[in-house]
Amino acid sequence: MITTRRRLADDREILYFDRTPVDRTATDTRDLPHTTTHSQTRFDPLLGEWVVLASHRQTRTFLPPADMCPLCPSTPERATEIPESDYEIAVFENRFPSLSTDHTEWPDAVEGSPLTALREGYGRCEVVCFTSVHDSSFDRLDPKRARMVVDVWAHRTAELAELDGVGQVFCFENHGEEIGVTLSHPHGQIYAYPFVTPRVAKISANVAEYRKAHGGNLFGDLLDAERAAGLRVVAANEEWTAFVPPFARWPYEVQLYPHRRVADIPDLDDAQRDAFAELYLDVLGRFARRFDTPMPYIAAWNQAPTPKSGVPRDDWWLNMQLFSIRRAAGKLKYLAGSESGMNVFISDTTPETVAAELREVAAS
Repeated sequence: MITTRRRLADDREILYFDRTPVDRTATDTRDLPHTTTHSQTRFDPLLGEWVVLASHRQTRTFLPPADMCPLCPSTPERATEIPESDYEIAVFENRFPSLSTDHTEWPDAVEGSPLTALREGYGRCEVVCFTSVHDSSFDRLDPKRARMVVDVWAHRTAELAELDGVGQVFCFENHGEEIGVTLSHPHGQIYAYPFVTPRVAKISANVAEYRKAHGGNLFGDLLDAERAAGLRVVAANEEWTAFVPPFARWPYEVQLYPHRRVADIPDLDDAQRDAFAELYLDVLGRFARRFDTPMPYIAAWNQAPTPKSGVPRDDWWLNMQLFSIRRAAGKLKYLAGSESGMNVFISDTTPETVAAELREVAAS
């Protein structure tokens, strides 16, 4: 895979990834002011969690018509975020980032609230365009392109993890208007957080406690149990298993685990990357065909904290969480009182039924 680095008109970085050499010399002809952000992070002392405030994102682009899509290649008539006339995979710094490497001075605490620590919103937010074809989706990528996306995730994870102050790298895709997608072009995002997220911090603590109490790896023992039972397995190959977790929170939720433990995407070898692309396309296809309309979903990589985070990585087991808020045809799962107020999920489906439904989709 060949990587080419260029700069956009406002000095944001854009990277092109190609399988064969391509002369990437197009320049951004737009007159763009330098992007400035006012992001900040505030610490919630009650929950022990950081909250990101990014009020400048209120003005970001929202569901433009296809002929005005900023993620399509540029044409002589219209310049976009991608200066080239075509591309395979492109990654660039978000124009409306929640986190930025621009440094801003803030006081140590929020005004009038000395218990609420205040920090700059340091980090990096990137957009990953999976294809130049606007009317497509990840499940319609060919296996070679899907595998290439895995390589791009690995490339960006490794590089972003090296930034000083980055505690975790999060690769994800929001798919479908119901999820809140603001651009319909096939794309994902990558966040480099200045802290370890609450989910990963909590899982890490539980994994450490399990190791102390049982001497085993919590991730691995869960995977082994699901592979042995088979009841909730949706699909599998020699390297990966996709199953509905027995404790699923979302109406449709599948987790994909490699059979051999690795801490993050860069650690995956060629066989694991090939097999993931194959299985992931399979599962996404099942999601797409489950109902008469495509399934909105979030695909979230659970990677180990970065080596610089100070959080142990030795027991972490990379996995992908794929889930949807659709609970039935024409019906969505809303996060109401129990979920939003107390973070206690109440599911309208059972993992065993959902797994059986998704297994049946492939035969239809």
